[in-house]
Amino acid sequence: MRYTIATLALAALIPVALPAAAQSTAAVPILPEATVLDVVATGEVSRVPDVATVRAGVVTQSPTAAAALADNASRMERVVAALRAAGVAARDIMTANVGLSPQYRYGENQPPAITGYQASNTVSVKFRDVAKSGAVLDALVKAGANQIDGPQMAIDNPEAALDAARVEAVKRARARAALYAEAAGLRVDRIVAIGEAGEDRGNNPRPPVLYARAEMASDAQTQVLPGETNVSATVTVRFLLK
Repeated sequence: MRYTIATLALAALIPVALPAAAQSTAAVPILPEATVLDVVATGEVSRVPDVATVRAGVVTQSPTAAAALADNASRMERVVAALRAAGVAARDIMTANVGLSPQYRYGENQPPAITGYQASNTVSVKFRDVAKSGAVLDALVKAGANQIDGPQMAIDNPEAALDAARVEAVKRARARAALYAEAAGLRVDRIVAIGEAGEDRGNNPRPPVLYARAEMASDAQTQVLPGETNVSATVTVRFLLK
């Protein structure tokens, strides 16, 4: 007598389309009396992020558009110079946004009147030494930056962590398959196919925007703490039960 488990896919000799990332694409012959068990499992490991990405820039206002842009460009030059003086490589500094917009005054029963213009310039900065990023942010504020957004923590080369998560996922799948097989009065004979369903490379969502003013900078230093981030991988494993 063969057993079936309603919460899992148990089938005999039913062709199933495997994911594109499956480890084996060749059809594996399965005996008609065999029982097949599909298990989806996720493996997760924790790592300390080694890259912090921050958006920093300058917002200025002037009566005319030309003056707003010129003032903004002058201040932004000092900000970029501060980044380079801190040792940030050119490849890690990228313009994220340049903007210019009119500012309006609204009166009752009157059309909006332009009172001036606001210019903004923001760069995305990748810090490869997270421990030093707080001091660099302080230097940016002193150089004229009045807009800071971040940091977003990440693992620069997550492949080793992903491989560890994949191994953990397969171990969990095997343990779960053994549990269900024992409950059904069967045993795990072998793995028929493995497919990778998804992965999480350990990037954290970006926090809300933080605005700062250079004149408010004090002797206290900004700290950026990396903490830990989780890296996960999900696999689909097909087992043959007997």
